[in-house]
Amino acid sequence: MADIARLTEIIEPEAKALGFDLVRVKMMPSEAGDGGMALQIMAEDPATGQLIIDQCAALSRRVSDVIDAAEERGEVLIEGAYHLEVSSPGIDRPLTRPKDFANWAGHEAKLSMDKAWDGQRSLRGILRGIEGETVTLEDRKAGAISVPLGMIHSAKLVLTDELIAATRPLDTSGAEDIVEEEEAED
Repeated sequence: MADIARLTEIIEPEAKALGFDLVRVKMMPSEAGDGGMALQIMAEDPATGQLIIDQCAALSRRVSDVIDAAEERGEVLIEGAYHLEVSSPGIDRPLTRPKDFANWAGHEAKLSMDKAWDGQRSLRGILRGIEGETVTLEDRKAGAISVPLGMIHSAKLVLTDELIAATRPLDTSGAEDIVEEEEAED
């Protein structure tokens, strides 16, 4: 298990030092398909809403160094082996901060609640925004529903033509320079 609150506490200053906003820190099954776990870090450059490859690499190096230093001091942040994955949030991004619900109002979103709210655990519709600690969504089936932010387990934008049109073009700088290397087995 991992202490996500503590990881966020030590990762966020590293992201800020590079001029990035931290979007999400999450432990999840690794996409490598090896049955392992991954520490997923999503961040964005506030100027672009994304990270390019060089920015991901810079944040990855800083996070690796700060986690290694904490572990050398005896702090157990993550039990067991894991992969570090640093990425941009993408177009159909997760909505994790109050400002995300404000910034992406008018776009389609999916919300999943910790427990049923107004008889539903999942909502999908046009995000109307956030006022104080209350998120409002125009659900396709139920109409306008306002949900306390604290009740939302997860939220993300739905990939639509409107979202693509409203999103700045992704920067692919450096993609052609990626070289994948296979690690030698011990």
